[in-house]
Amino acid sequence: MNSTCFRTGWPLTAALVASVLALPCVAAPLTLDEALRLADDNAPSLIAQANKLQAARSAAIPAGELPDPKLLLGVQNFPVGGPDRGTLDHDFMTMQMVGVMQEMPNGDKRQARSAVADAAVEVAAAQGRIERLNVRQSTALAWIASYAVALKQALFQEFYRENRLLAETVRAQIASGRAQPADAVTPKQEAAQLDEQQDQLIQQRAQARAALKRWIGPAANEQPDGNWPQWPIDKPGYLHSLAHHPQLAAIAPMTREAQARIREAEADKKSDWSWELDYQKRGREFGDMVSVQFTFDLPLFPETRQNPKIAARRAELNQLEAERDALVREHTEQLEAQLADYQRLDRAARRTQESLLPLAREKTELTLASYRAGKSDLSAVVAARREWIEVRLKQIDIDEQKALTSARLYFAYGEAGQ
Repeated sequence: MNSTCFRTGWPLTAALVASVLALPCVAAPLTLDEALRLADDNAPSLIAQANKLQAARSAAIPAGELPDPKLLLGVQNFPVGGPDRGTLDHDFMTMQMVGVMQEMPNGDKRQARSAVADAAVEVAAAQGRIERLNVRQSTALAWIASYAVALKQALFQEFYRENRLLAETVRAQIASGRAQPADAVTPKQEAAQLDEQQDQLIQQRAQARAALKRWIGPAANEQPDGNWPQWPIDKPGYLHSLAHHPQLAAIAPMTREAQARIREAEADKKSDWSWELDYQKRGREFGDMVSVQFTFDLPLFPETRQNPKIAARRAELNQLEAERDALVREHTEQLEAQLADYQRLDRAARRTQESLLPLAREKTELTLASYRAGKSDLSAVVAARREWIEVRLKQIDIDEQKALTSARLYFAYGEAGQ
């Protein structure tokens, strides 16, 4: 009985699985959080930065080690004339030599090289944080632009519906003798203008998706879903977090790297040395020999060799300090300007929602009622409707600019400062 059940159940299960697989794939809406997650996982520039950090870590391992020893092989005092020419064991001075030589950079130089390599790892990590900020901010900006276009496209469906209602109203007015036959053209003209604006939206949607696709790949083709992001705008907190901006935080490891390079240049004033040990084999009737040799660098001309290098490294350090001061001023200016812009946009959004939209709606309704009563001409209705359409589109534009500004503030001074 069990085997029979298995034989009859398996085809049924297979058919169910096949039917499920045959269903069309329903794409999940693309939320802002999902877009940011995809950017964190898939952005090529972040993958490149991760490999750069790994390369710096690997390069730091041998930075302070001694150079590899050298194997020495050779023949010394090989005769090329006289009765013993061309022989290796007849002349007492001829020796077959094998040896090893080890260079010994001074300790300060090796420590400085290790410090340079360690600082380079920190610099690579800081550059990775900068790139992550850029990727997440750019992803958010692209998603917001795509979301704004989607809202406008949805709004245009309502505009077209209202346009059809206007056309019906005009036809009724013409039929009742309260409007001129030429008025029938006006709704068609308005529809053509809506078509032209919608063409611009199609172009904007393609541009927004292309920008988003740069960071998250094919998922950018999905329909954006959700609401306008609501990041808290904390002016005192942002001002406090200014010093922690990744671009400013990256100056610290760059400064340590520059200081280590100064120490490395100063270490060139101290002598490096090397040792060499050789074993020299001679003919059987002569005794073998061993040689030991030490070599020392002589930094005798620092004014034309070491000192200019030290001065160059110190100038690089001074450059970094000046660049940090310039960055602090630049980011302070940007932060204050963006905060002021956000406050302006916030006031504009409230004014549009609380005043401009209700007034434009009321004006449109009153003008249309007057037209239906035969007390107003169609041009007034069209003008009022145009204002109503522009105000509703303007509302989305203001909300978009407000969201874009808050994204720039949040990712630069909010999330980055956490």
